[in-house]
Amino acid sequence: MVTHARQGEVFRAVADPTRREILRLLRGSRLSVGELARNFRTSRPAISKHLRLLREAGLVRTHQRGATRLCELNAVPLRDIREWLREYERFWTQNLHQLKRYVEENP
Repeated sequence: MVTHARQGEVFRAVADPTRREILRLLRGSRLSVGELARNFRTSRPAISKHLRLLREAGLVRTHQRGATRLCELNAVPLRDIREWLREYERFWTQNLHQLKRYVEENP
């Protein structure tokens, strides 16, 4: 299970739309920093900063191939967050069932 500190890093990482888009782009393949940067209007240094934050959260791994740095998605931390969210799904499902029962019993 993910630690609370790592959980916070992952939530902060995915809170930003640019970083979510980077993760989406990496779902299908490894991409270089340059290939990723071409998908955004921001500068390459700004994309590198986003990638650093994603790496620190454990969501992106990088591999050096010659002069090129390739990035790939590591979805494991997202699975841990999904498990954390499932607890809230159960909470809301239970509350909605209780509300439904109340409405049906009290017309």
